[in-house]
Amino acid sequence: MTTAIGNIIADSLQLGLSKTKGLLVGVTEEMFARLASPGGVVVKSNHASFVLGHLAIYPARIVEQLGGDATALKLPESFVEAYSPTAKCLDDPEGTIYPPMQEVVDRFFAGYEAALVQFRRSDDELFLRPNPTGGRSTELFPTIGSMHAFYAGGHMMLHLGQLSAWRRMSGLGEA
Repeated sequence: MTTAIGNIIADSLQLGLSKTKGLLVGVTEEMFARLASPGGVVVKSNHASFVLGHLAIYPARIVEQLGGDATALKLPESFVEAYSPTAKCLDDPEGTIYPPMQEVVDRFFAGYEAALVQFRRSDDELFLRPNPTGGRSTELFPTIGSMHAFYAGGHMMLHLGQLSAWRRMSGLGEA
């Protein structure tokens, strides 16, 4: 069995997870689901809750499509709806729209840690199979490997860039 492709993807994901830990330093429950407002001007950009909650949707897909058991990673429908690709990031000053910070952070890390294990144990042949998703996803990413390389690399880093900008606008500085 050859696992080079999975290890390549996992290496990128490992870096993303390490960066995420740094980006969370100083983030409090009170600010986690709040839009940034530098100088009192609200900036409509994704806050930490939305970024991590949205990213937490994908690990179960990764693990399942690579033949693993994703039962423990399944998210409640309300969680998926709140953070879906079509959902709008809302300011949550009362803490009633989004789950608590620790739940979101725990789901994010638990999911991607499981994905790391699955990437590293998956045979290269699996990554060369056609992307079963269909539609635009399959047009952009014709193989399972290309799709999950995006989910664990580019997609994650795109949203971590949003988190980095949100940190700075929220007065936390660079991570």
